[in-house]
Amino acid sequence: MAKNIEKLNTLEGIAMFYITGDTHRDFRRVSTFCNMARSTKDDVLIILGDAGINYFRGEKDLSLKRRLEALPITLFCIHGNHEQRPESLNYAQTEWNGGAVYWEPEFPNLLFAKCGEVYELFGKRCIAVGGAYSVDKPIRLAEGLGWWPDEQPSGKIRDRVEARMGMDGWRVDIVLSHTCPLKYEPREMFLSGIDEARVDKSTEKWLDAIEDKLDYKRWYCGHYHTDKTIDKLRFIFNDILELR
Repeated sequence: MAKNIEKLNTLEGIAMFYITGDTHRDFRRVSTFCNMARSTKDDVLIILGDAGINYFRGEKDLSLKRRLEALPITLFCIHGNHEQRPESLNYAQTEWNGGAVYWEPEFPNLLFAKCGEVYELFGKRCIAVGGAYSVDKPIRLAEGLGWWPDEQPSGKIRDRVEARMGMDGWRVDIVLSHTCPLKYEPREMFLSGIDEARVDKSTEKWLDAIEDKLDYKRWYCGHYHTDKTIDKLRFIFNDILELR
Protein backbone atom coordinates (compact mmCIF):
# COMPACT_ATOMS: atom_id res chain seq x y z
CA MET A 1 0.00 0.00 0.00
CA ALA A 2 2.90 2.38 0.66
CA LYS A 3 3.90 2.17 -3.00
CA ASN A 4 0.39 3.24 -4.02
CA ILE A 5 0.53 6.22 -1.68
CA GLU A 6 3.94 7.28 -2.97
CA LYS A 7 2.75 7.22 -6.57
CA LEU A 8 -0.44 9.11 -5.69
CA ASN A 9 1.61 11.86 -4.09
CA THR A 10 3.78 12.22 -7.20
CA LEU A 11 0.67 12.53 -9.39
CA GLU A 12 -1.05 15.23 -7.41
CA GLY A 13 -4.13 16.50 -9.20
CA ILE A 14 -4.46 13.42 -11.44
CA ALA A 15 -7.27 10.98 -10.71
CA MET A 16 -6.01 7.55 -9.70
CA PHE A 17 -7.66 4.17 -10.30
CA TYR A 18 -7.35 1.40 -7.73
CA ILE A 19 -8.79 -2.11 -7.57
CA THR A 20 -9.75 -4.50 -4.80
CA GLY A 21 -11.80 -7.64 -4.18
CA ASP A 22 -15.05 -8.54 -2.44
CA THR A 23 -16.01 -6.33 0.49
CA HIS A 24 -19.32 -7.97 1.49
CA ARG A 25 -20.55 -4.69 3.06
CA ASP A 26 -17.39 -4.33 5.18
CA PHE A 27 -15.57 -1.21 4.01
CA ARG A 28 -13.13 -0.77 6.88
CA ARG A 29 -10.08 -1.51 4.74
CA VAL A 30 -11.37 0.90 2.11
CA SER A 31 -11.78 3.66 4.70
CA THR A 32 -8.27 3.02 6.03
CA PHE A 33 -6.85 3.11 2.52
CA CYS A 34 -8.58 6.40 1.72
CA ASN A 35 -7.09 8.01 4.82
CA MET A 36 -3.58 6.72 4.11
CA ALA A 37 -3.68 7.58 0.39
CA ARG A 38 -5.33 10.96 0.95
CA SER A 39 -7.78 10.12 -1.79
CA THR A 40 -10.53 12.35 -3.15
CA LYS A 41 -13.78 11.61 -4.95
CA ASP A 42 -11.90 12.10 -8.23
CA ASP A 43 -10.06 8.86 -7.44
CA VAL A 44 -11.76 5.55 -8.24
CA LEU A 45 -11.71 2.19 -6.46
CA ILE A 46 -12.92 -0.74 -8.55
CA ILE A 47 -14.60 -3.49 -6.51
CA LEU A 48 -14.57 -6.85 -8.30
CA GLY A 49 -18.03 -7.96 -7.24
CA ASP A 50 -19.79 -8.69 -3.94
CA ALA A 51 -19.55 -5.14 -2.70
CA GLY A 52 -22.84 -5.99 -1.01
CA ILE A 53 -24.27 -2.50 -1.38
CA ASN A 54 -27.46 -3.79 -3.03
CA TYR A 55 -28.45 -6.60 -0.73
CA PHE A 56 -31.38 -5.81 1.59
CA ARG A 57 -33.33 -3.32 -0.59
CA GLY A 58 -34.29 -1.21 2.39
CA GLU A 59 -33.01 1.02 5.16
CA LYS A 60 -29.92 -1.14 5.74
CA ASP A 61 -28.77 -0.51 2.19
CA LEU A 62 -29.61 3.19 2.41
CA SER A 63 -27.67 3.51 5.66
CA LEU A 64 -24.64 1.86 4.05
CA LYS A 65 -24.89 4.09 0.98
CA ARG A 66 -24.94 7.18 3.17
CA ARG A 67 -21.75 6.05 4.91
CA LEU A 68 -20.07 5.26 1.61
CA GLU A 69 -21.09 8.60 0.14
CA ALA A 70 -18.99 10.22 2.86
CA LEU A 71 -15.83 8.36 1.75
CA PRO A 72 -13.32 10.46 -0.20
CA ILE A 73 -13.34 8.14 -3.22
CA THR A 74 -15.65 6.93 -6.01
CA LEU A 75 -16.59 3.24 -5.94
CA PHE A 76 -17.04 1.45 -9.27
CA CYS A 77 -18.62 -1.93 -8.62
CA ILE A 78 -18.69 -5.04 -10.79
CA HIS A 79 -21.72 -7.28 -10.14
CA GLY A 80 -21.13 -10.28 -7.90
CA ASN A 81 -23.28 -13.13 -6.64
CA HIS A 82 -23.96 -11.79 -3.13
CA GLU A 83 -25.94 -8.76 -4.29
CA GLN A 84 -28.73 -7.84 -6.66
CA ARG A 85 -28.08 -6.83 -10.23
CA PRO A 86 -28.25 -3.04 -10.48
CA GLU A 87 -30.32 -3.26 -13.68
CA SER A 88 -33.05 -5.05 -11.72
CA LEU A 89 -33.29 -2.12 -9.29
CA ASN A 90 -34.57 1.40 -9.67
CA TYR A 91 -31.28 2.83 -10.93
CA ALA A 92 -30.77 5.38 -13.65
CA GLN A 93 -28.14 4.98 -16.35
CA THR A 94 -25.53 7.55 -17.23
CA GLU A 95 -22.32 7.62 -19.24
CA TRP A 96 -19.04 7.45 -17.35
CA ASN A 97 -15.59 7.13 -18.87
CA GLY A 98 -16.98 5.95 -22.19
CA GLY A 99 -19.45 3.35 -20.91
CA ALA A 100 -22.88 3.15 -19.34
CA VAL A 101 -23.15 2.80 -15.56
CA TYR A 102 -26.04 2.46 -13.11
CA TRP A 103 -26.29 5.11 -10.40
CA GLU A 104 -28.52 7.13 -8.10
CA PRO A 105 -28.17 10.95 -8.16
CA GLU A 106 -28.22 11.12 -4.36
CA PHE A 107 -25.17 8.82 -4.20
CA PRO A 108 -23.00 10.07 -7.09
CA ASN A 109 -19.83 8.30 -5.93
CA LEU A 110 -21.46 4.83 -6.07
CA LEU A 111 -21.32 3.52 -9.63
CA PHE A 112 -22.31 0.05 -10.86
CA ALA A 113 -20.91 -1.43 -14.06
CA LYS A 114 -23.08 -2.66 -16.88
CA CYS A 115 -21.88 -6.03 -18.16
CA GLY A 116 -20.40 -5.76 -21.63
CA GLU A 117 -19.53 -2.08 -21.38
CA VAL A 118 -15.98 -0.89 -22.08
CA TYR A 119 -14.61 1.87 -19.86
CA GLU A 120 -11.54 4.05 -20.42
CA LEU A 121 -9.78 3.97 -17.06
CA PHE A 122 -6.40 5.69 -16.75
CA GLY A 123 -5.68 5.06 -20.41
CA LYS A 124 -6.77 1.40 -20.27
CA ARG A 125 -9.75 -0.07 -22.10
CA CYS A 126 -11.53 -2.22 -19.51
CA ILE A 127 -14.53 -4.48 -20.11
CA ALA A 128 -16.86 -5.44 -17.24
CA VAL A 129 -18.18 -9.00 -16.90
CA GLY A 130 -20.03 -9.64 -13.63
CA GLY A 131 -21.85 -12.53 -12.01
CA ALA A 132 -21.14 -16.01 -10.66
CA TYR A 133 -22.87 -19.03 -9.12
CA SER A 134 -23.45 -19.13 -5.36
CA VAL A 135 -22.23 -22.37 -3.81
CA ASP A 136 -23.94 -21.24 -0.58
CA LYS A 137 -27.34 -20.89 -2.26
CA PRO A 138 -29.01 -23.71 -0.24
CA ILE A 139 -27.87 -22.18 3.05
CA ARG A 140 -29.02 -18.69 2.11
CA LEU A 141 -32.41 -19.96 1.00
CA ALA A 142 -32.84 -22.08 4.13
CA GLU A 143 -31.97 -19.15 6.40
CA GLY A 144 -34.04 -16.59 4.51
CA LEU A 145 -31.00 -14.67 3.30
CA GLY A 146 -30.79 -12.90 -0.03
CA TRP A 147 -30.35 -14.94 -3.20
CA TRP A 148 -31.32 -13.95 -6.74
CA PRO A 149 -31.86 -16.20 -9.77
CA ASP A 150 -30.15 -13.74 -12.14
CA GLU A 151 -26.83 -13.95 -10.28
CA GLN A 152 -25.12 -15.42 -13.36
CA PRO A 153 -25.02 -13.63 -16.73
CA SER A 154 -28.02 -14.53 -18.89
CA GLY A 155 -27.81 -15.48 -22.53
CA LYS A 156 -28.72 -11.90 -23.42
CA ILE A 157 -25.89 -10.53 -21.29
CA ARG A 158 -23.41 -13.02 -22.71
CA ASP A 159 -24.41 -12.01 -26.23
CA ARG A 160 -23.91 -8.35 -25.30
CA VAL A 161 -20.45 -9.05 -23.87
CA GLU A 162 -19.34 -11.02 -26.91
CA ALA A 163 -20.81 -8.49 -29.33
CA ARG A 164 -18.89 -5.70 -27.60
CA MET A 165 -15.66 -7.68 -27.73
CA GLY A 166 -16.30 -8.39 -31.40
CA MET A 167 -16.69 -4.66 -32.10
CA ASP A 168 -13.14 -4.16 -30.86
CA GLY A 169 -11.73 -7.12 -32.78
CA TRP A 170 -11.56 -9.20 -29.60
CA ARG A 171 -8.87 -6.95 -28.16
CA VAL A 172 -9.01 -5.18 -24.80
CA ASP A 173 -6.47 -4.03 -22.25
CA ILE A 174 -8.16 -5.31 -19.09
CA VAL A 175 -11.01 -7.63 -18.14
CA LEU A 176 -12.81 -6.85 -14.87
CA SER A 177 -14.87 -9.86 -13.78
CA HIS A 178 -16.21 -11.36 -10.59
CA THR A 179 -15.39 -15.00 -11.21
CA CYS A 180 -12.61 -16.41 -13.39
CA PRO A 181 -12.22 -18.62 -16.47
CA LEU A 182 -12.55 -22.28 -15.50
CA LYS A 183 -8.91 -23.09 -16.28
CA TYR A 184 -7.75 -20.67 -13.57
CA GLU A 185 -9.97 -21.80 -10.70
CA PRO A 186 -7.96 -21.73 -7.44
CA ARG A 187 -8.96 -25.16 -6.24
CA GLU A 188 -7.20 -24.65 -2.91
CA MET A 189 -9.89 -22.04 -2.11
CA PHE A 190 -12.84 -24.38 -2.65
CA LEU A 191 -15.05 -24.60 0.44
CA SER A 192 -15.01 -27.89 2.33
CA GLY A 193 -18.32 -29.71 2.42
CA ILE A 194 -19.32 -28.50 -1.07
CA ASP A 195 -19.86 -31.17 -3.72
CA GLU A 196 -18.09 -29.58 -6.68
CA ALA A 197 -19.89 -31.95 -9.05
CA ARG A 198 -23.12 -30.12 -8.18
CA VAL A 199 -21.70 -26.61 -8.67
CA ASP A 200 -22.90 -24.79 -11.78
CA LYS A 201 -19.74 -23.69 -13.57
CA SER A 202 -21.38 -22.50 -16.77
CA THR A 203 -20.14 -18.94 -16.28
CA GLU A 204 -16.56 -20.09 -15.74
CA LYS A 205 -16.78 -22.31 -18.83
CA TRP A 206 -18.06 -19.37 -20.86
CA LEU A 207 -15.24 -17.17 -19.59
CA ASP A 208 -12.83 -19.95 -20.55
CA ALA A 209 -14.00 -19.75 -24.16
CA ILE A 210 -13.69 -15.96 -24.09
CA GLU A 211 -10.20 -16.09 -22.57
CA ASP A 212 -9.04 -18.45 -25.31
CA LYS A 213 -10.18 -16.02 -28.00
CA LEU A 214 -9.51 -12.62 -26.41
CA ASP A 215 -6.33 -10.60 -26.88
CA TYR A 216 -5.88 -8.90 -23.48
CA LYS A 217 -3.12 -7.62 -21.21
CA ARG A 218 -4.50 -8.19 -17.70
CA TRP A 219 -7.51 -9.95 -16.18
CA TYR A 220 -8.66 -9.08 -12.64
CA CYS A 221 -11.26 -11.05 -10.69
CA GLY A 222 -12.51 -11.56 -7.15
CA HIS A 223 -14.99 -14.18 -5.86
CA TYR A 224 -12.49 -16.69 -4.46
CA HIS A 225 -11.22 -14.65 -1.49
CA THR A 226 -7.56 -14.98 -2.38
CA ASP A 227 -4.73 -12.75 -3.56
CA LYS A 228 -2.62 -14.47 -6.19
CA THR A 229 -1.44 -14.24 -9.80
CA ILE A 230 -1.65 -16.93 -12.48
CA ASP A 231 -0.29 -15.96 -15.90
CA LYS A 232 -1.99 -12.65 -16.81
CA LEU A 233 -4.83 -13.16 -14.34
CA ARG A 234 -4.84 -11.57 -10.87
CA PHE A 235 -7.18 -12.70 -8.12
CA ILE A 236 -7.79 -9.93 -5.59
CA PHE A 237 -9.42 -10.08 -2.17
CA ASN A 238 -7.79 -7.97 0.55
CA ASP A 239 -5.19 -6.22 -1.60
CA ILE A 240 -5.79 -2.71 -2.91
CA LEU A 241 -3.68 -2.19 -6.02
CA GLU A 242 -3.19 0.44 -8.66
CA LEU A 243 -4.90 -0.42 -11.93
CA ARG A 244 -2.19 -1.16 -14.45
